[in-house]
Amino acid sequence: MKIKLLSVFALVLAMASSCDQKDDQAAKIQALEDKIAQLENNNTAVTPVNAQTTTAADPSTLGQFQFTEMEYDFGTINEGQVVEHIFNFTNNGQSPLVISNITASCGCTSPDWTKTPVNPGEEGFVKVVFNSTAKSGAQAPTVTIQANTNPTVTRLRLKGSVTPKLAGASAPAGPLKR
Repeated sequence: MKIKLLSVFALVLAMASSCDQKDDQAAKIQALEDKIAQLENNNTAVTPVNAQTTTAADPSTLGQFQFTEMEYDFGTINEGQVVEHIFNFTNNGQSPLVISNITASCGCTSPDWTKTPVNPGEEGFVKVVFNSTAKSGAQAPTVTIQANTNPTVTRLRLKGSVTPKLAGASAPAGPLKR
């Protein structure tokens, strides 16, 4: 009899504690739902504790390119010749100008540039090398500069014409038919 009485008592305690857990979970869920509703109604963003405040950069305080030329015409060259041109610029901005990257429009063109910050009033360069091997006709390779300027992207261009090699001047490209 004592065993049955203890079993019933244990069952009642277990049921009571499970009801308390369900009530506790329901209260937590309700609190979260209330918090979500409050945030949606206020329509305000919550700033994380570790967030830093930022402000938009004033374009007048950035670096600014002043190129002597934005396009270089190399004229007519023979296929296989290499053209090299240096585009010089002055930083006419209020802060040091930093070129973060330069990409070429094709594999036939390779850029080099001033890697250190260019202070206001100082000069820098962008060197562009164009290899005309396997190119013919009108060519217009470009380089795209990414820097801390406004706008952030600047493009420089070479242009000209490549005269193809004469067909008889080189070795045959494949087997000859007879």
